[in-house]
Amino acid sequence: MIAATSAVVVVGVGAWVALVNGSGSSGRATPVVDRSAVTTTTTVAPTTTTTAPTPPPTAPPGTVVTNGPRDRRVVALTFDSNLTDAMIQELDQHRVASFANVAVIDELDQLQVPATLFLAGKWVERYPDLTRRLAADPLFELGSHSYEHRAYHAPCFGLGVLPVAAMAGDVEHSEQVLRQFTNHPTPYFRFPGGCYDPGALRAIASTGVTVIQYDLASGDAFGKSVRPIVNNVVNNAQSGSIVVMHITGGNTAPLTAFALPDIVNGLRAKGFNLVRISDLLAPAPIP
Repeated sequence: MIAATSAVVVVGVGAWVALVNGSGSSGRATPVVDRSAVTTTTTVAPTTTTTAPTPPPTAPPGTVVTNGPRDRRVVALTFDSNLTDAMIQELDQHRVASFANVAVIDELDQLQVPATLFLAGKWVERYPDLTRRLAADPLFELGSHSYEHRAYHAPCFGLGVLPVAAMAGDVEHSEQVLRQFTNHPTPYFRFPGGCYDPGALRAIASTGVTVIQYDLASGDAFGKSVRPIVNNVVNNAQSGSIVVMHITGGNTAPLTAFALPDIVNGLRAKGFNLVRISDLLAPAPIP
């Protein structure tokens, strides 16, 4: 595990908190995040990744958001999809039936759970019909999880490493793919594998994305039993938590759909309101 450093940035009055110290992961590995990044002061160009009339809330330039406000009983469930070239080869060789876990989406709809979905560009291209369904569902908002799902920092669970010079282009390519399916993508981006460093933050600053990490990894990646996943999320979620889960099929996260009902019901029983990232980052309503 990489040594951790942390910084706290409070923006506004009760708006949200950005912490650069995330935990957890996305991708085909045990969920652990690279904790070596620090908040940078890189100037970021204005966000241009959404055409919605009211753009979603964004973070100040150079910050990494791992949680929302701790004074509101809200939790954001987020879901990553990923598809690497090696995984595509598995599909083409019929060694894996699908890397799209539609059952997770069905459960979210059945339970009426708002969620933010971070989609890798190659996954979107492989599953265009499912992406259209996600984009049309009012419960969901879509963000980028890169195009190639290659690491922006090494080591990162065996992922191939993306050259620094290619990082901004990878983000932009992913967003271009998303725009083919929705006219209101968010400006939110999550690093492949949750791995990043100050150089990666500087490299993608020109894209204007808001980096969204998390403070609670569900443990659904390569999970072997439903109950530990449920207990981990329900017992460790706190006000403002961002939980990372997966909608990648195959053996990547096979138990997510089975764990979701108890997770959702458990969080709601504890008084948490489940929200999208844009709702988590929005200023609190004036009483």
